Amino acid sequence: MQSLLKKLKKFFIKTDKILWLLTIAATVYSIILIQSMQRGYDYNYLTSQILAIIVGYIAAIILTVIDYQRIADTWIFLMFLSLGLLVLVFFIGVNVTGTDDTAWIVLPGGLSFQPSEFVKIFFIITLSKHLQILKEKEKLHTLFGVLSLLIHTAIPVAIIHFQGDDGTVLVFLFIFIIMAFVGGVQLRYFLIMILLVATGIPIMWNFVLNEEQKNRFLAIFDLDGNAMTNYGWQQYQGKVSIASGGMSGTGLGNGARVTAGIVPEQENDFIFTVAGEELGFVGCLLLLAIILMICIKIIGDAFTARDYLGKMLCVGVFAMISVQTIINIGMVLGLLPVIGITLPLFSSGGTSALAVLLGIGLVHSVHYHRDDVDTYSGYLKNNRYKYLKNTGY
Repeated sequence: MQSLLKKLKKFFIKTDKILWLLTIAATVYSIILIQSMQRGYDYNYLTSQILAIIVGYIAAIILTVIDYQRIADTWIFLMFLSLGLLVLVFFIGVNVTGTDDTAWIVLPGGLSFQPSEFVKIFFIITLSKHLQILKEKEKLHTLFGVLSLLIHTAIPVAIIHFQGDDGTVLVFLFIFIIMAFVGGVQLRYFLIMILLVATGIPIMWNFVLNEEQKNRFLAIFDLDGNAMTNYGWQQYQGKVSIASGGMSGTGLGNGARVTAGIVPEQENDFIFTVAGEELGFVGCLLLLAIILMICIKIIGDAFTARDYLGKMLCVGVFAMISVQTIINIGMVLGLLPVIGITLPLFSSGGTSALAVLLGIGLVHSVHYHRDDVDTYSGYLKNNRYKYLKNTGY
């Protein structure tokens, strides 16, 4: 009993208490919004969400106490696991109602999950380890090193693209860009990439994007025309719902548009519209403030990480949460095309919530072990990114 109390005391002292409180605030806020929203639906979104959140917190606590170096050392296994999950979708994947891609796997009992959500976390771990290895071998600034990172990213991106989930593809690409930039890849490679992307835009538009994807993009410029009753309908109704809430909203459970389910996917990608209508500008501001503070805290943990690997893990999780938030809010406000990106920790969707909490667990592991010097297989020297095996130093 005393041993357990000592472990709990150690956990409480070493863990990032502020990040825990912010994460709890986000998930509680999410539960409140989903509970209010689902009154107009027969399906119980809340039960599966709460279950996923509970499992996510348990997993996050377990990850916290495991040294992130141990986790990263499984990167080869995680790469093959990621490929296995993504390829499996082509054989047993299904299209879930409300989505336009085949990227889900249904488990016995009717539970479904989206493998690409978990692969995001695996990708952050494997790319962090890849960057660390290149930096240790002084190959991060070489063309070979950069090409190896591109191949590392291109494989899951290509597979997910063929599943039809280009929204997730975009998130992967931004995670890669942010991690590579912060990790030390030289600016000239990004300039070359920007040039290639700019040159490839006409090719993408004419030969890669389908008509639906083109129309979704065009809809953000034509909400006063025919697009408002077609591809722009969801965004138009979303903005109307947010505007109807005014400063303080109609009150939880009192939103007429929420009850009627006028905004498609308001439980998922458009959960922000529920906050806007029922809690108003104040509720929207609070939601964004929570996510912003989570992102700031994660960056703070990156700065205090004991080594390069820990820093990159934090940067990867920050990239995932911040990019998804920007894209999601941009979609809802009609500033970006609708591409099916959830609002981290707020949207209904057990896989998404669980994956984000796993990412939060990685950040906690970095914070929890930031003062550890003697690791399980070596010692950290003065070089912050260099991890040296125990050879008597």
